[in-house]
Amino acid sequence: MNIWQFQNRLSQRLFQWGLISSLLGFLMMRGSKFWQNIGWQFIGWGLIDALIALFGQHAARQRLDSYQNPGLPEVKVKEAANLRKLLWFNALLDVFYVLGGRRFAAEDKGDGGKLGTGVGIMLQGAFLLLFDVYHALMMPDEEA
Repeated sequence: MNIWQFQNRLSQRLFQWGLISSLLGFLMMRGSKFWQNIGWQFIGWGLIDALIALFGQHAARQRLDSYQNPGLPEVKVKEAANLRKLLWFNALLDVFYVLGGRRFAAEDKGDGGKLGTGVGIMLQGAFLLLFDVYHALMMPDEEA
């Protein structure tokens, strides 16, 4: 698999997760305040993930079309290096999402509202951390 195929697959997976996350969020809306607040996080993060996936796929297609020969080894090496850096940077951000969600959950006053929101943020951040690290590690080696 080359970097262009990998980027497309990554975008498809993130889009699918966005849809699944949003659907799960809507299902959680039927529960208690705790579950509703987790559900809102799943809906919000899911929609954002889906939009990021669509934007990423569009941007990758534009870059692919902008190259005279996108199959050149140096082009693929450059694309792979950029994507790898982006995934590791996102993984770092994901750690902060988890920590922020934990802090938010700790501020709950007993009604489950902040706890649910915090847990939702932690779950979304943890998933994205695993997603980004997995894809950073599974990137194809493009050699010049």
